[in-house]
Amino acid sequence: MQNKIKIFLMFVVAGIIAVPISGYADDTNALVDEVTIDATVTDTDIDADMESVNADAVAAYDMNGSLFQQITTLEQEKVLMELEKERAQLDLELDRLAAEKIKLHMEIDTLSGRAEQQRQELENAQAELEAEAARLAREKEELVAQTEELKADSAKKSSSSATTEKTESDNTINFGEKYRLINVIGAGAQLQATIEDLNTGQNKTISVGRTVDGYTVKSISLDEGVVFTNGTDTQMLNVTKSK
Repeated sequence: MQNKIKIFLMFVVAGIIAVPISGYADDTNALVDEVTIDATVTDTDIDADMESVNADAVAAYDMNGSLFQQITTLEQEKVLMELEKERAQLDLELDRLAAEKIKLHMEIDTLSGRAEQQRQELENAQAELEAEAARLAREKEELVAQTEELKADSAKKSSSSATTEKTESDNTINFGEKYRLINVIGAGAQLQATIEDLNTGQNKTISVGRTVDGYTVKSISLDEGVVFTNGTDTQMLNVTKSK
């Protein structure tokens, strides 16, 4: 309560100071007389008056151009700028996502085309492999047939060769066992030899070029005796091999 009275007195003193000095002395007593403090004024009345004054001051306060309004405006502009920045970033992200979507669709179409192309290539490769397998199977059959034919020919030739060898073996004569050289007479190219058939005891006079048991007399000499040949087999008959 005392504080409120002091404030009121301060306002009064300020008004007194504002009065021209020339009239200060004359009016001092009059002002003092007029400034009277009603001790009967209650705190409630003073509070009501102060609230009324505050309400009037707030109602009369003009925010236009005030520091508070400037700060508020700057904060609003800052928030708006952040919002615009975020919106621009979102627009960029949306554009990027749209481009990625288009790219993915293009890649899907490309992969689909490649898959179809690869499937066709695989089918062609499979067809080629099947054709190659069929060709190899035919060649294998031909080789088997040729192998069987060669085996048959080889067996036939072996049989024929064995028969020939047997025939030749049967026709082969061991002159050392069948004949004995008795003597060689004559001179130079006129040499003749006398041989004895050991089975019959008969003597034969032979000369170069004569045939004996399928063998031809190739040569006659005192040193080597008689040489017989049938083209593949050659035998000699001399005194040493004679029986």
